[in-house]
Amino acid sequence: MDVNAAVAAAAAIAGVLTGVIAMLAFRWSEREQKRPTRTSLHTDPVLPPGVDTVLSVLRSSAVVLDEADGVVKASSAAYALGLVRGGKLSVDPMLRMARDTRRDGEIRQVELDLPRRGTGRGEALAVSARVAPLGSRLVLLLVEDLTEARRIEAVRRDFVANVSHELKTPVGALSLLSEAVMDASDDPEAVERFAGRMQIEATRLTNLVQELIDLSRVQNDDPLEDAEPVRVDELVAEAVDRCRHQAGTKQITMAAGGTADLHVYGNRGQLAAALGNLVENAVNYSPARTRVGIAARQVNAPGGDMIEVAVTDQGIGISDKDKERIFERFYRVDPARSRATGGTGLGLAIVKHVAASHGGEVTVWSSEGQGSTFTLRLPEAGAARDRAHQHPDLDGLDDEPDDSTPQPSSYDPLPSPEVLP
Repeated sequence: MDVNAAVAAAAAIAGVLTGVIAMLAFRWSEREQKRPTRTSLHTDPVLPPGVDTVLSVLRSSAVVLDEADGVVKASSAAYALGLVRGGKLSVDPMLRMARDTRRDGEIRQVELDLPRRGTGRGEALAVSARVAPLGSRLVLLLVEDLTEARRIEAVRRDFVANVSHELKTPVGALSLLSEAVMDASDDPEAVERFAGRMQIEATRLTNLVQELIDLSRVQNDDPLEDAEPVRVDELVAEAVDRCRHQAGTKQITMAAGGTADLHVYGNRGQLAAALGNLVENAVNYSPARTRVGIAARQVNAPGGDMIEVAVTDQGIGISDKDKERIFERFYRVDPARSRATGGTGLGLAIVKHVAASHGGEVTVWSSEGQGSTFTLRLPEAGAARDRAHQHPDLDGLDDEPDDSTPQPSSYDPLPSPEVLP
């Protein structure tokens, strides 16, 4: 009996121990299931709380590196810029910065020019890189793309340089001519000749300043703040009247036609200036005893009906290489002829900005020796008004040169011409 009792007691003790061990194993299993499994350094849980959310809303390209220079987290913009390849940071200067920051904890910043990979484009990618420690082991790299900002800054510098040069020319001419008038005070014929030259230079200076003001206004003003339905017939009539004297001097016939009673929606003053510049260019660059035509028509488009106003001349035409740049500020196809006609090189730039800010475009078709057709394409009044209400902050300005789309050579800008004396 004693032996049986001992055996029973031993069995009871073994059962209790087995239960305790099973319970401990179960508890350990639950703990292991709740613990995050770190099979790789590239998993998100190693990031401090909230960092992932912050990185997702940053405009800059973001890369988080671990102690082995592995990429723990990288934004889609970082991959698009080619900063991360194969799970590693591919830009050596940035990698050296990250290692230095990991070693001493100091924040570093540098601007770099990186080659564009796989695009076939020659220009470099300008970036600003900033490295900072993130916790005890991680390093955060933020990269800002400065390419577009630098391009805009270059455009502004060129604009200021061009303005300075263009202003110096007539101002310097006026200074020299005034001295010539003083020296020729006893020669009435010379005084009259120099005074006539002074008047020409003063007119050129006045036109340049006015067009600079106009260009600044169309760039800074919102044309839809004072927008109204505008009759295209009235715009054409104003443009013709503006150029009537120059056309009469050269015996150029101006003819207006097309569809009547069309309306566009926008700033009347800007639209009149844009169309007037196109007609004035056509008259100035056309030979004597030729014809300039202005025609309007309505065309169907996916986003709503558009109004096209085409201005056609019989001038010398524009070469293909010049067509890509004629809408740039101060660009002249024939600088010598521009000086003779008083051109500033700003007229087409103003037309481009007016068209873009009204949700339209300006294109050119030209053939050397056959003339040119400039087409101002604007949304019809109803479609333009609806677009303005849906997008009150509409702004289509762009400083890059246009890739002008040729108009088909069979396009007749004068379906129903009305000859204007």
